[in-house]
Amino acid sequence: MVEAKFSIGQLVTHSIYGYRGVIIDADPEFTLSDSWYEKMATTKPSKQQPWYHILVNNSSIQTYVSESSLDVDLSEQEIQHPMIDLVFCGKSHGQYKLAENLN
Repeated sequence: MVEAKFSIGQLVTHSIYGYRGVIIDADPEFTLSDSWYEKMATTKPSKQQPWYHILVNNSSIQTYVSESSLDVDLSEQEIQHPMIDLVFCGKSHGQYKLAENLN
């Protein structure tokens, strides 16, 4: 099994579409349906790599993105998303800390 490059709470940028976000969950490989993959994964990244659930900055959406499509976001700028305070309890050293009730 491949070790995940990113962790929950880490800030990332989508390497193709450029949006910023924060990781809220990770799967060791693709776990959604084939129909979702055909419709939504337009660049057809490998399913055999880590995939991440991400809260997208300045929106209310959540995305599911392959590891190969993500880069580390070193800006340390806050993520603006309506769920941020439900999932995290602050930020330290450029990374969000998971809320106690979700650990």
